[in-house]
Amino acid sequence: MVCFSPINSAGGEVLGVLYIVSVAAGTGKTAIGAGLARNLTNEGRKVGYLPSGSDGDAAFMREVLGAGGEGDIVLAEGRLGPKADDPLTRDAYAAAQKSQARVIAVEVYSGRKSQYTEVYRGFGPALLGVVINKVPVSQLEHAAESFGAVGIKVLGVVPEDRALLAVSVGELAEIVGGKLLNNAEKAADLVENYMLGAMVVDSGRDYFARKPAKAAIVRADRPDMQLAALETPTRCLVLSGSSAEPPFYNVLQKAEARAIPVIATDRPTAAIVDGIEAALAQARCRQEPKLKRLAALVAQHLNLPALA
Repeated sequence: MVCFSPINSAGGEVLGVLYIVSVAAGTGKTAIGAGLARNLTNEGRKVGYLPSGSDGDAAFMREVLGAGGEGDIVLAEGRLGPKADDPLTRDAYAAAQKSQARVIAVEVYSGRKSQYTEVYRGFGPALLGVVINKVPVSQLEHAAESFGAVGIKVLGVVPEDRALLAVSVGELAEIVGGKLLNNAEKAADLVENYMLGAMVVDSGRDYFARKPAKAAIVRADRPDMQLAALETPTRCLVLSGSSAEPPFYNVLQKAEARAIPVIATDRPTAAIVDGIEAALAQARCRQEPKLKRLAALVAQHLNLPALA
C-alpha cells in the first residue's frame, strides 16, 4: 500500500501535501508537479517531493527542487485504477487520508466526457479538482466541458506544447545511433519538429521552410535535399543510411557556414523515425528552457490560488 507521512526539517508536520494522481500513465503528472514546484519555490516556499513513480521521475524532481522529501509543501504522486474499488485506487484513498493530503487529478484531454469522475469523487473533500492536460489549442475553450456538470472543479486546462516534447541535438544523435560531425557547441539546442526529405514532392526549400526549430532527416545520397534544408531554419541535419564516407563537401561547408550541426547515422529513415517516436513518448522536461516554459504554462493555465 502506498503510504507517506512527511515531516519538515524541524521535525514537525508539513504545511500541506499535494497528492497528484492519474488513472492512466503518461498524463504528465510529473511535469505538472514540476511546474507547480517551480512556481511555489519562486514564491519563496520550500517544496519537497516524495517519490512513488520511476527512479527517473524522482531524479528529475530532485533536479527541479534541489531537495528530497523535506519541505513546507510536499508533492507526492500516485496511480489510480479505472474503478473506485480497484486496489490501486483504494491504496490511493488510504494514502491521501493518512497524510491529510489535498488531491489533484491529472487527465489527458480525449475530446470525450471523462470516464473517471466517480474514481475522483472517492477522495471526497480532499479532492481540489482536476487538471486537463495536453489539450489541442483549438479545443482549449471546450475542454472543461468534458467534465460537464459533475461537480468536480477544473483547476486548469493546459495546452499541448511541442517545446516540452523537444529533445536536444546531442540527445537526438544518441537516439538515432549517429555521430555529431560538427558544431558540437550546439548540442544543447532543442529540436521541436521533424521533417523527412523522402516525403518531398515540391520544392525542397519551400517544403523545409514550413517548420522552424526542426531536424531535417534526409538520405545521405540526396545532397540536393540536404542543401535545401540548410537554406531554412534548421536545428540539425540528420543523414540517414550514411556509410563510412563523409557527407558531400558542399553540404558540410554550408552546414559549417550556417552553424547547423550534421548527424550521420547508418540507420535507415524508418528506423530513425521509430527511434524518435519512442524517445518522444519518454520525453522529460529536464532542460532549463523546458522547465521555464513548463512553469509559465502552469502559472498561466492553472488556478494556483486554489492550491494555496
